[in-house]
Amino acid sequence: MSSISIIMSPFFVLLILSLLSLSSSTSLDFKSTYIVHINHQRKPDIYSTHYEWYTATLSSLSTFDYDPNPLLYTYTTAYSGFAASLTSQQVDELLKSDSVIDIYQDTVYQLHTTRTPEFLGLQTHSGLPKGLVNETLNKRLHDIIIGVLDTGVWPESKSFDDTGMPDIPKRWHGECESGKDFASSLCNKKLIGARSFFKGSYMAMRKKNDKGSEIVNNSPRDTEGHGTHTASTAAGSHVANASFYGYASGIARGMAPQARVASYKVCWEEGCFSSDILAGMERAIEDGVDVLSLSIGGLSDHYFRDAIAIGAFAATKRGIFVSCSAGNSGPEPKSLSNVAPWITTVGAGTLDRDFPAYGVLGNKNRITGVSLYSGKGIGSEPVGLVYNKGVKSNQSSSMCTPGSLDPKLVRGKVVVCDRGVNARVEKGLVVKKAGGVGMILANTAQNGEESIADRHVLPAMAVGEIVGDKIREYVGSDPNPTVVLSFGGTVLDVKPAPVVAAFSSRGPNNLTPQILKPDVIGPGVNILAGWTGVVGPSTLPTDTGKSPFNIVSGTSMSCPHISGLAALIKAAHPKWSPSAIKSALMTTAYTLDNTNTTLHESSVGAISTPWAHGAGHVDPQKALSPGLIYDTSANDYITFLCSLNYSLEQIQMIAQNPNVNCSRKFSDPGQLNYPSFSILFGSKNRVVRYTRTVTNVGDGNSVYNVIVDGPSAVSITVKPSKLVFGKVHEKKRYTVTFVSKKGDAIKDAFGSISWINSQHQVRSPVAFTWSE
Repeated sequence: MSSISIIMSPFFVLLILSLLSLSSSTSLDFKSTYIVHINHQRKPDIYSTHYEWYTATLSSLSTFDYDPNPLLYTYTTAYSGFAASLTSQQVDELLKSDSVIDIYQDTVYQLHTTRTPEFLGLQTHSGLPKGLVNETLNKRLHDIIIGVLDTGVWPESKSFDDTGMPDIPKRWHGECESGKDFASSLCNKKLIGARSFFKGSYMAMRKKNDKGSEIVNNSPRDTEGHGTHTASTAAGSHVANASFYGYASGIARGMAPQARVASYKVCWEEGCFSSDILAGMERAIEDGVDVLSLSIGGLSDHYFRDAIAIGAFAATKRGIFVSCSAGNSGPEPKSLSNVAPWITTVGAGTLDRDFPAYGVLGNKNRITGVSLYSGKGIGSEPVGLVYNKGVKSNQSSSMCTPGSLDPKLVRGKVVVCDRGVNARVEKGLVVKKAGGVGMILANTAQNGEESIADRHVLPAMAVGEIVGDKIREYVGSDPNPTVVLSFGGTVLDVKPAPVVAAFSSRGPNNLTPQILKPDVIGPGVNILAGWTGVVGPSTLPTDTGKSPFNIVSGTSMSCPHISGLAALIKAAHPKWSPSAIKSALMTTAYTLDNTNTTLHESSVGAISTPWAHGAGHVDPQKALSPGLIYDTSANDYITFLCSLNYSLEQIQMIAQNPNVNCSRKFSDPGQLNYPSFSILFGSKNRVVRYTRTVTNVGDGNSVYNVIVDGPSAVSITVKPSKLVFGKVHEKKRYTVTFVSKKGDAIKDAFGSISWINSQHQVRSPVAFTWSE
């Protein structure tokens, strides 16, 4: 999979031939995959390639145990080093080498699991907002390539139809790899590349059960659906008469339907391993993608230990925009993934479309929820309703976990199940196996009023916490509770929308609190997009139904929306840097819903804050003409890294440059020229002063005045208060001084700083935190 040629010495060839006859199964039981950071400049001249050097290095270990294939990947673009299957003794020996900077064990990352173009105000055909469609932009869109790192792709999906697409850009260096059930001919002018990276996952599975070769389907084919869904969301072609069993019917298409798609399969049954992710990112960079979309994440770790952050830095300094999902661990605070400032971190919000389901309780009270159930209902006659009955093996039946329901008590009845612990669709299967005829999935306090529609295996609806509590109270007070369920199909123009999804991970940024994250939110709840032909939409083993489209929720779904929008902006402004594109998306985002009310979050129904929605919900029409941008270079990010407590070698590893030094550093990481502010006050620092630089990308002669919105506990002064520009691309600096007023004891607060003229509002959110 690497473009580097393999050159071996005669001795090594003989060594390999002799080793192939030996069994390595015993040694594999004690091995793990490690990523070895190497100083590239120390390569001896006797080796013509790094691959040859690394191979010789491994074979020279005194603990070398005759494993014929210890070297998994060689990295040169996204990282400096290699991934190998090693014992702990081999790791210790390698660390003694002057060429080895550090060694990290392979990390497992997880996937963050139609109407949206209209909701975002985009044209049906081009993807561009009304009034901005022209022949030049259409041609540029055809040249934009979005690389999606995920579970692969289902190439037969109509979302990847290349009708009307011109020839593939000549600068493209990618490939369509053949593999199991995947022929290279399946790619076309739309899906221009497909690759798979499995070695890290393979070694983990082999270590676990010695069946890696049987488990890993070495092919770009998507057997899970997630990768097809995200790729088609970003840049899927127009598909008429699309729906999910009749729900959300209409024309399905991605955000940038004229852009190209390249799929990199890095996620497998056991998850997404950092060694595979790095290999996929390296290949995507070398192939020539313009946008990288990763709906993958893990716990935030130091940037020098985060494969996605390292690969994203390599991509960013080459002009590639990187969009990543924020995570699905909300509403817990400090639950974000992918918080590096060179990454655009995306949270999730709702659409103005819903799939209502209704219930009438025996006390005549009418309840409303959501559902994607498409089968035969339970009729119009009341059916018995049961909750929290029959505890078995210390498992509460209120959660409807496997084996927890007593068939004698639930047979022929609708069961109320609390949300949590196990998968939502699995609860319906548990109810069905126990003899239940329907289910009401009721939220608890953790999920609040957020309702996610699912296609259950039996008639079922999901309700928020308030309705759920009413149902629980009714069942507990009525000796013979009953319910009638019905389903309402698809409803549009739902209000309020958007609402921040409860599952969307929240700030503050646990790794670098001076950088406000997430950056923005986009549509991520009940999203219709392409799906695999291998598994049913519910992903349950018993689900034999197949659908070319599926409705799924998660920040995994919001991330490719922003990836597609970045492609549109890149086509409109081909010379803009990744940070300029991010700035445009952030400073034009809105914080009012379609009722002209401040954004709320569904977990508690309260007003949302920038820790949940960042700068706000993206507005692609305004993002294409933001007026001013906050531009940040790779050198600025290095200066930011130098302001952290990292060693020079760790910074050089992230920057992929052994010559980097920290002769320039910020006194505070928050000095980075970022489009938002995160202010940390303490007992000894009641004054914080930051300087920002904005670049005029609007009219040549323009004047902007500042508008400040802040809490009473903080005094905010902006100098100058007016920015006067005489030409396009002119830069202006301003300084903001934040002063915490004495006597005010609060934990956090929020505000904004906006630069306004008759055409533009360039808004930056501000978060304030007080520590003891």
